[in-house]
Amino acid sequence: QVQLVESGGGLVQAGGSLRLSCAASGTIFSIDTMGWYRQAPGKQRELVATITTGKMTNYGDSVKGRFTISRDNAKNTVYLQMNSLKPEDTAVYYCNARLLGGISRVFALYWGQGTQVTVSS
Repeated sequence: QVQLVESGGGLVQAGGSLRLSCAASGTIFSIDTMGWYRQAPGKQRELVATITTGKMTNYGDSVKGRFTISRDNAKNTVYLQMNSLKPEDTAVYYCNARLLGGISRVFALYWGQGTQVTVSS
């Protein structure tokens, strides 16, 4: 089986920073793109950032210049450094990974369980 486990969420004041981590574990043969998404109450899930195996990145407009995504391919882990946090960044943050693993013989998209980030004003 394959699991994605996020960590690093919590409560922070506006202007502060947090670093999220997401580790993929289990029977994994290859990981393609990894990413972070978020969902605030009453809103649709939205893109935060993605990163390819070759470390090409893409960011949602609302986080450009404040958030940085990175990954450690040897550890099957993706990170999200969040700086200059705003109350509107409050959401559940989910990581995902397109990977080949488990009993599947094709690449599939896996999601973590989510971690809460709350930014107080």
